[in-house]
Amino acid sequence: MATFKTLDDIGDVRGKRVLVREDLNAPMDGAKITDDSRLRAAVPTLAELSDAGAVVLVLTHIGRPRAGGDPRLSTALMCNRLASLLGREVMFVSDCVGASVASALALLQPGAIALLENTRFHAGEEANDPAFVAELAKSGDLYVNDAFSAAHRAHASTEGLAHMLPAFAGRAMEAELDALQKALGNPEHPVAAVVGGAKVSTKLAVLEHLVAQVDHLIIGGGMANTFLAARGVYVGKSLCEHDLVDTANRIFDAADVAGCTVHLPYDVVVAKEFRADPPTRTVNVHEVCEDEMILDIGPAAVEALGDVLKNCRTLVWNGPLGAFETPPFDRATVALARTAAALTRDGSLISVAGGGDTVAALNQAGCADDFTFVSSAGGAFLEWMEGRVLPGVAALSQG
Repeated sequence: MATFKTLDDIGDVRGKRVLVREDLNAPMDGAKITDDSRLRAAVPTLAELSDAGAVVLVLTHIGRPRAGGDPRLSTALMCNRLASLLGREVMFVSDCVGASVASALALLQPGAIALLENTRFHAGEEANDPAFVAELAKSGDLYVNDAFSAAHRAHASTEGLAHMLPAFAGRAMEAELDALQKALGNPEHPVAAVVGGAKVSTKLAVLEHLVAQVDHLIIGGGMANTFLAARGVYVGKSLCEHDLVDTANRIFDAADVAGCTVHLPYDVVVAKEFRADPPTRTVNVHEVCEDEMILDIGPAAVEALGDVLKNCRTLVWNGPLGAFETPPFDRATVALARTAAALTRDGSLISVAGGGDTVAALNQAGCADDFTFVSSAGGAFLEWMEGRVLPGVAALSQG
């Protein structure tokens, strides 16, 4: 991974105007923030710059508004919570470019923090329009990107600004990139990857990339059924992409060439209906009946996978092993996550996890805090696992 500058390289910022790209795109219920984890992640960088005397201008997007604006997606909704988390005043500015920003800058003293209006209220943001980038850049002397979860988008505030102003990674971005480097960039082997989810089609690029990168590929979720079918296993009425059996076989072949072991469950938990707490059976994969569906992997498979992790030094995890939102089909995910957490606490495993479902599953298992790093990024984490270049990161590394 290319090198990038961090806040340690930024020098004296007292009185300088620093444009900081955060991702404050928190889930909302009306005007209420239901999960402020992304706001919390922004605090270290904003507080550090403020304490150093910078004039901190926070850029972010909320949702997918039409250009021109939508009051339901105004960053004003984030202002009070952000100020509370920071323990200091945050000024709201009603635009991210133009006269309102200029007026605010005339009032802001060193150490002040201002939250600018949603960058996506301007069509130039998502278009990465050079004229809009130049308008944003007028307000800043320096640029800090602290929003890894938006780094897969080549937008004005995530990529364009890094070419217009001296660019640095914020603390959250730095932590994310360091963790990803340890997980797949330059990992300690053996490396295991857990990839779960409903469909192979959504993770195809991830699987194709990982077989050449890791020593053990653990496939779970509905996508495991497609791989089982490719091995001639009858999966009853389980979710299965039968049209991708040839693709699954191609991935098996690529894994063989690369020396990667693909792990599929040999015992599974089945039910005749998908609902909370239905009658279930735990059976060998060859004993699934035609009116049953596979909804989780079984305890023997979980124990075997735990043994795999005990012999690994690095783990990267994206996606649950079963239909974890619906009990009792969370058991395998919770059990393996707790094994990984225990190995991490013991210092024998570097564990990096990411993606919305994965974070929810680790929180459900009560062990997210024990992983080496848990990424809140969804699309950016997935694209990184696919081996793709993230524009926001690439722009920083050129600085």
